[in-house]
Parts: sequence; structure tokens; C-alpha cells
Amino acid sequence: MIYPRFHYIPSRLRSRLRLLTTLLLLALLGLAIFGLNAYNKEPLYHSQSYVFGTLVDISIYGEPDERARLLSNQILQDFQSLHHQLHAWKPISENQPSELGALNHAFSQGKTPVSISPQLAEMLTDATNFSVKSHGLFNPAIGHLISTWGFQRDEFSVVNIDDDKIKALVKNKPSMTDIVIKNNKAYSNNVSVKLDLGGYAKGYALDMAADYLRKQQVKNALINIGGNIIALGQHGKKPWRVGIQHPRQPSAIATLDLPDGWAIGTSGDYQRYFTQNGKRYCHIIDPRTGYPVEHTQAVTVLISPQTHTGVLSDVASKPIFIETAENKAQAAATFGVKNWMVIDQKSNILVSKAMAQKLHWLDTNVKFATQP
Repeated sequence: MIYPRFHYIPSRLRSRLRLLTTLLLLALLGLAIFGLNAYNKEPLYHSQSYVFGTLVDISIYGEPDERARLLSNQILQDFQSLHHQLHAWKPISENQPSELGALNHAFSQGKTPVSISPQLAEMLTDATNFSVKSHGLFNPAIGHLISTWGFQRDEFSVVNIDDDKIKALVKNKPSMTDIVIKNNKAYSNNVSVKLDLGGYAKGYALDMAADYLRKQQVKNALINIGGNIIALGQHGKKPWRVGIQHPRQPSAIATLDLPDGWAIGTSGDYQRYFTQNGKRYCHIIDPRTGYPVEHTQAVTVLISPQTHTGVLSDVASKPIFIETAENKAQAAATFGVKNWMVIDQKSNILVSKAMAQKLHWLDTNVKFATQP
């Protein structure tokens, strides 16, 4: 029988060998843990950018990172193109107005028809239908009023409130129905019409992005444009959960699960506003008076899947916001919106019965009333 030979190893060398062995084992253990974490990494790709004057957040679940990155970049490029096309006051470059800016200039010159893109013609026709349905409370034709109040600029500050000018603009009654569109040409019967699609474009962009992702066979995604959100599929085995911003605190007031194809939108007085003599003037203007709405802090609507889901999530909240307290429920019903929440100027909360069943209040002591 042959026995293995054992050689004498000095104690100092034995200590070094033990240390090297320990480090090697730790390294191997670290690699194993890293590999396990990589294997268990949630397949969620997340990107952010700044478009439409607000934060855009895109989450894609279940796709390889590289593909998700390319998809997200394409969406952001599409958003940027739409932003340039529809900018109400800023030109694309020094000598090139936006398509909407060029159209507004033509409207101010008289009734000569000018060519517009099929996409813009479709948007204006759609926005006109929504405006008529809202009895003029959703009115993208009041761009001159919006500008007079200082909300067609990047930063908002106190303005000189010109009551006479505001009254004159209201008296001229600019309306979406003043616009005539035929064969991709448009003109206005009212030189006071100045288009501002700020209350429509984000919703349109949501629908555009959702349609693109579906065509690319993406099953699960969440697109958030400044609080207007649309969901595709779900987040792994759970629905996408979104928060509703508290209008007077830097946090959410409630959360809810957003099922596949649903969209949510909020109109509030807490992002675009200025204060003067202790009074808050927000960017949501009542076309009937020409003055910013003061009686409401925020309106949130939840929209079930349908044609133009994203657009409706953007548009429908405006008439509800503008209408008086006694008429808000009717304004929601006009658009077929069953899920809505209103927070008034005193922070009182009114929630539709359908919406109340979906909300998860972050403050368990919150008090609210329900509307059938």
C-alpha cells in the first residue's frame, strides 16, 4: 500500500494559505450571491425625461433591458416631436414656428385657409367634439386668455391682472366651433381664436405610446406624463399601483390599482399657479368668466378602456374642475366618467361611489363624502 507523502509546511506559510483559501471561498460565495441576485432581478426597465413641460416616466416590464431601452427612446422621441408640433408659444427654432403656432398666426390674419397635417386635423376635430360635449368648458381656443394670465411661459410669476382685457376676450367668445377644417386645410371664423392644446396633448401622447407598445407586442408597461397615466398589462403578478398627488402636501393622498388598458388623470391648482395678495391663481381658466378657478384644488378621473382612453383622462377632468360643486357630478356623467374624486378649496373630499371602492387611503383617518 502506498501512503501519500506529507511535507512539512512552516506555520507562517500555513497561515497565508488559510487566508488565501478563506478569501477564495468568500470570492466564490460573493459570485454565487451576485449570480443569484442577477437571476432574481426584477425584469423592470425604467426611464425618465422631461417633455410637455413635465416629467415623463416610462416603465416596461418583462422585456430585455436593451429592447426596453430602444422602445422607451422611441416613445420619448415621438413625445418630443409632438411637443414641437403643438407648442402654443415657443417656436421650434428662431425662424420656424411650431405647426400650432403657424396655425394660430393664420387664424389672427383672417379666414384664409392654410394647410395642416392630417394628424393635427384629426386632433382638432377630436378636441372640438370634446369641447361641444363639455358645453364649452373644455375650450382649447382660449389661448389669448391663457397668455394674458401668464401661463404661456416656462416659469410662472405674478402678472398685472387686466380686467378690461379679460372681459373683452370673453366677450369675443373664441370657440373650437369657430374652426373650419376641410381637406386638411383650416381657418377660423373668429380672429380671437388662439389654440392651446395643453389640456389635450398629454392624453393624446398616452394613447400614441400605448398603441406603439401594443404593436411592438409589449404586454406590460406603465406610462406617466405628469400625473396622466396609462397601464398595459401588469407589474409581474400584480396590477400597476399608482398614487394620487395630495394638492397641498408633497406626497400621495391615496393609491389605486390601474388595470390593463385603464388610464388616470388629475387636474390640480398646485403646479402651474402664482399667488398675489394671498390669493392663488391657477392655470385652469373658466371660459365663461375668463378667470382662474378658485373653488377646486384637484380633480382625478379614472377611465376604463375605450377609444382615446388617454385623451379622455386628460380632457374630462377639466370641465369637472371648472364646474361648480353642485354640477361636478353631472359634468362627469356627460363624459361617461363613473370614477372620479374632487378636492375643493377647503380640502373637502367628494368621491364617486365607484371610485371609493378602488381607493387605498394613505391616511386611514381621512374623511370624505361619496356621491352616488
